[in-house]
Amino acid sequence: MSHVGVPRGTVRKRRSLALLTAGVLTIPALAGCSSDSEETSRAVPQDIAPAARDRVADGSMVNWAVDAMPTTLNAFQADADTATTKITGALLPTLFPMDAAGHPKLNPDYLESAKIIEREPKQVVLYKLNQQAVWSDGREIGAPDFVAQWRALSGKDSAFWTARNAGYERIEKIERGSDDLQVRVTFAKPYADWRSLFSPLYPKEITGSPDTFNDGARTALKNTAGPFQLKGVDKAKGTVTLVRSPRWWGEKAKLDSLVFRVVAPKDRTKALADGTVHVTDIDAATADRIALALRDGSGGQPLTHGPGADLTPAAALRSWALAHGSDEKQAEIAQAAREANRKAVVAYGAEQKALRGYAVRKSLEPAYTQLALNGESGPLADDRVRRAVARALDRQELAETVLKPLGLPAKPLGSHLALAGQPGYKDGSGALGDQNTKEAQALLADAGWTQGGAAEKPKDTKAGSEAEKKDAEKEEGTEKADKADADEKKTDKTEAEEKADKDADKDTDADKADRAATGSDESAASRAEGLYIVGQDDKPGAGPARSAATHVLAPSRDAAAQSIALLRQAGAVSGDSAAAKVTAQDKQPGGAAGAYAPVGTAAPAPASVKGPLGKDGKTLTLRFVLPSGPGSQSLRGVGDRIAAMLEKIGIGTEITKVPDESYFKDHIASGDYDLALYSWPATAYPATDGRPIYAKPEPATDGSLLVEQNYTRVGTDHIDQLFDQAVAELDEKASRELMKQADARIWAAAGSIPLFQRPQLVAVDKKLSNVGAFGFAAPRYQDIGFTDRQAAGSPADRKK
Repeated sequence: MSHVGVPRGTVRKRRSLALLTAGVLTIPALAGCSSDSEETSRAVPQDIAPAARDRVADGSMVNWAVDAMPTTLNAFQADADTATTKITGALLPTLFPMDAAGHPKLNPDYLESAKIIEREPKQVVLYKLNQQAVWSDGREIGAPDFVAQWRALSGKDSAFWTARNAGYERIEKIERGSDDLQVRVTFAKPYADWRSLFSPLYPKEITGSPDTFNDGARTALKNTAGPFQLKGVDKAKGTVTLVRSPRWWGEKAKLDSLVFRVVAPKDRTKALADGTVHVTDIDAATADRIALALRDGSGGQPLTHGPGADLTPAAALRSWALAHGSDEKQAEIAQAAREANRKAVVAYGAEQKALRGYAVRKSLEPAYTQLALNGESGPLADDRVRRAVARALDRQELAETVLKPLGLPAKPLGSHLALAGQPGYKDGSGALGDQNTKEAQALLADAGWTQGGAAEKPKDTKAGSEAEKKDAEKEEGTEKADKADADEKKTDKTEAEEKADKDADKDTDADKADRAATGSDESAASRAEGLYIVGQDDKPGAGPARSAATHVLAPSRDAAAQSIALLRQAGAVSGDSAAAKVTAQDKQPGGAAGAYAPVGTAAPAPASVKGPLGKDGKTLTLRFVLPSGPGSQSLRGVGDRIAAMLEKIGIGTEITKVPDESYFKDHIASGDYDLALYSWPATAYPATDGRPIYAKPEPATDGSLLVEQNYTRVGTDHIDQLFDQAVAELDEKASRELMKQADARIWAAAGSIPLFQRPQLVAVDKKLSNVGAFGFAAPRYQDIGFTDRQAAGSPADRKK
């Protein structure tokens, strides 16, 4: 499956899949719950065809499809991607992999124990290493490897090209413990997410110098410490080959070799049918093909789907008549078409027969899709408009659109910082409120967006105003009056023509006003350019261009007043009683704030809104950027539904479809959008990994904005403070409570609206066990293998 819209090399990625059973993903309904306790929720279980190791055959090879060749095998570099994560997971130590509940769990292959042994005056963590743990060259894993990785990632030496140093900059020193198997790490500042460090752990030969760190691990890893070791990277063939490690001290890998093979998403159905891959992420269309293949079985009946299946008897008869008619030219064309269709039917049938050898493993991927609202400028810089967008969305409907057809639990996600089933998950969406069309319309009215606003002139209009036009006409009339006696006939004719011209001008102005208010013009050019506007046929007038320099967000006094009630509600939802109170400094002139709008707010627009709302002569139209690739149909379908929901409250959307390869870099990261859909992977360490995603943007010296990974450009000082407190809180329960408070405020800011946990579908050879949809948990590569000994061997040699 293509993963368009998932930022690359930004946060820790633990991708996995799981089996859907009769169990249901339990997420309480969206409500303003104020309980401090964690919600009871269950993750969808794994779907990996589990089998005991003694039932799995030794030997054989497995081909696993990836989207592209990894540009680096150094997971700490900016261009590391999901292929990097998969490959290094089989080669290098991960000290605390995530378990099935999305919680970090000690890995006994590398550690006997790891715990905080001192909290005052400074935090000290003591690692006790597995005494058998060695690198593939025979050297023991020990303190020198920890020290080298800390120095490379601490951020103190810019010669190391690192993508992140979170946590490592808090370390004061690393030293040997009472023996070579103990590593003692002392922190200068408390760090709650210390388990996130040193995973993956690289040998000192890689991290010991900038040269080896920057370039030594891009295409090779000479020293590894996993159940597999790297045999070779073949860019021409698009393969990365791993083989069983003879130095591995744990349970021996069942497979002789594991090959990660590049297969484009569009080619995966054919690759499965050809037997060139055993394991691959797939889209819903390929999953349907496999389901149909299994349903059809080997009954020998003609297929009711595929090429030619929709050919009616009348069309078939006409085709036969043309192919055997007297018109030789038409007959030749018809015969060629019939032969092409026959070949397509045969090829499709052969593919379907081959696809019977695969099963579709499905679950919810540890990643979620969100609607991002760019609050840098334009209408969405007003938090009332952002909240109106959020409250117009039926998130349950959107979740059902994507998940229900796949047989997966369709529940909207209630948190930015945890997924259902993870420790600390709590539905915080009550801080913003449920879907409510009237409330959304009231928010827009309070922000000044009204039904007739598109036809209004800006209040500060001076140049070219109607008054100036009348003065000019009056002066012109006076000059003509002076010449009336000299040329009466000419003057009469001129006045008549001028009157007709003025009438025509008035009609034109009225027509323009009507078109601006109703959006009735057609724009074929805009449609040809790959965009269309929901709720408005005309291409919108050019609004204020985005400045090259990004400006710091500062809410207006009205917007600040509007936020008081929302922040109070966020405090109630998160259990922060202090935040739930409104102090005197919060109050603004103009009356007390209501539930979502101050007293005196204009009445909501009618329930049936026709056309976009407007203000100061401009329509309320948002640019919605979506990827155009073949693997993004589902995402575009969600975008269309969102556009329809926004149209109901008077917000127009200009949908622009862009190539997948430029979607994130050229649009999301650069801020060239109003609305966008993209995903973030799950993490066991939200205090560390979530902060750069939701941190308040800060001004740079050149006047631009430093956004880290907060591509919505929406943030607050309070959110930052909660992250800072949580990452320094060593009491795990207290840290989670701080994260819940932060999540409630992220909801209230309405820059990011979580929609649903992403589905993941994996096609797997039916004879393979312990591989497929892993859910939160990291794969155990050493357990993967065939349960049928006769299945061992290259997939190209097997007949399905």
